[in-house]
Amino acid sequence: MMPEHATSAKGALSGLKVLGFGWMATAPLVDAVLSDYGATVVKVESFKRVDPFRVMIPYSQGISGSNRCLMFLPMNRGKYSMCLDLQHPKGLDVAKRLVKWADVVTDNWTPKSLEKIGLGYEALKQVNPRIIMLRTTIGGQEGPYSQGGGLGVMLQALPGLVYPMGWPGEGPTPIPLALTDFMGPIYTLIALFTALEYRTKTGEGTCVDVSQFEAGVNFIAPAVLDYVVNGTPQSRTGNSLPYAAPHNAYRCKGDDRWCAIAVFSEQEWKAFCGVMGNPQWTKDPKFSTLARRKENEAELDRFVHEWTINHSPEEVMGRMQAAGIAAGVVEGGKDICEDPQLAHRRHFQRLDTPEVGAFDYSVAPPRLSKTPPEIRLPSASIGQHTEFVCREFLNMSDEEFIALFQEGAFSRE
Repeated sequence: MMPEHATSAKGALSGLKVLGFGWMATAPLVDAVLSDYGATVVKVESFKRVDPFRVMIPYSQGISGSNRCLMFLPMNRGKYSMCLDLQHPKGLDVAKRLVKWADVVTDNWTPKSLEKIGLGYEALKQVNPRIIMLRTTIGGQEGPYSQGGGLGVMLQALPGLVYPMGWPGEGPTPIPLALTDFMGPIYTLIALFTALEYRTKTGEGTCVDVSQFEAGVNFIAPAVLDYVVNGTPQSRTGNSLPYAAPHNAYRCKGDDRWCAIAVFSEQEWKAFCGVMGNPQWTKDPKFSTLARRKENEAELDRFVHEWTINHSPEEVMGRMQAAGIAAGVVEGGKDICEDPQLAHRRHFQRLDTPEVGAFDYSVAPPRLSKTPPEIRLPSASIGQHTEFVCREFLNMSDEEFIALFQEGAFSRE
């Protein structure tokens, strides 16, 4: 018995069982990637404390509802949704039965939250000594930042990712994206496969503690080293780069269309000039070397804009790349949905989704030659699979399920 839309195709991780206690982005994204490769993932939810992403804008067609949030859907593809009341003794018992069923438990709640209800790692390994627990939080399970809450902007700022963003003489400019929510899962997934290898060798599980703060710091390692070695603090330089010119996003033909171009070497500079037809200004001594181009960068950018504005960004990118120059269309949502490269690799997979209808889900980027990633289930309505999980994964009888339901073990509206 399989829920509607589920596929029986076998992925590389077929047989791996994941129990997800996480919400919002980091842990749910780890679960989603594992499901893309065939893992069976059960997401534990509650009507009493709904995943915040279920009630954040934007909603599909602007209609509010806990199953219509366009932030929640992609993070929770491929999972079974089960509602449990973890404050209820019988609900906690069911959770522990799921721990015994699972290979992996994921969590991104504030440290000690699961310990308070009897589901910390020490408790879990008493139930299942082979369990692997993946915990990803702001600063890790211990330390002065461990108990703090935080979302996107704060987690951009803390690791130094925001400091260099912006223009000279102005303040930092955060971007509307929780960057570390997408950095943390990279390290979490690597750690999981290390833990699985350890379990294969020893028969024992382990607890993995991932700090999003530290994941973010890894992405600014050059700036940290520059300060440690040279005493040079970060600075804001807009789109400029010390060792490239031109290096900017240039306005192109069309409504708010742009193309990013980066020229590093003298060979690339000559090719760049050739693409534009070697206009007279390119022969000016003020642009003859990288050092001179950097000195006159504002004027250089104006000349480049005067050329790019007459061409579509796709044409600019194509001509530049053909000449060996790094260039890319500055894509918005519409561009991404129509991008031929993404279409060729089947990056978007369309599934019929409860209350939303047809929805294009992004699949995990790595392609395995024999078992490519596949989205096997659309994002579920809250609690959609509670009965299915109890019957199929925990082998509950009808009588036991009904009794637990009547006693309030399953969180409900």
